Amino acid sequence: MSLGGGYLLPSREGTQIPAIGLGITMKTDGKSTHDAYSLFEYAIPPRTDGPPAHIHTREDESFVCLAGKLDVHLGGEDFTLGMGDYLYLPRDVVHAFRNTYDEEARVISVVSPAGLERYYSALAELPPGPKDITRIKAIMADFGIVLQLPPQVS
Repeated sequence: MSLGGGYLLPSREGTQIPAIGLGITMKTDGKSTHDAYSLFEYAIPPRTDGPPAHIHTREDESFVCLAGKLDVHLGGEDFTLGMGDYLYLPRDVVHAFRNTYDEEARVISVVSPAGLERYYSALAELPPGPKDITRIKAIMADFGIVLQLPPQVS
């Protein structure tokens, strides 16, 4: 619904991006905000890990938990977000998240500046089936995101 140049989107409505095994609904992107920010609604199923530990070098993120609970690792500390909780995730700090609980978690993520929507779209274009980590790392590098995999045990 357009509101004098703005618009209204109910919960779970927007552009669906099937990228990282989560429900990602893009609510707004850089085109709408003059590249100031992007906003996503994530639906994280029960007992589901989000992306592995990674660093954004170009954008800051904020999470607001709408429902359920979400465990977040940020810069060496662990947090559990519950309904209404807010967490700021600055650029250049390693982070990861997961839903270790028996109910879906829903989170609003504000990313500033905009651009993460293009990263998610690039991941969504990968063919189905097992993912090629070399290709994923290349896509991440294109968007200034660095994967932080744990060291291999020999």
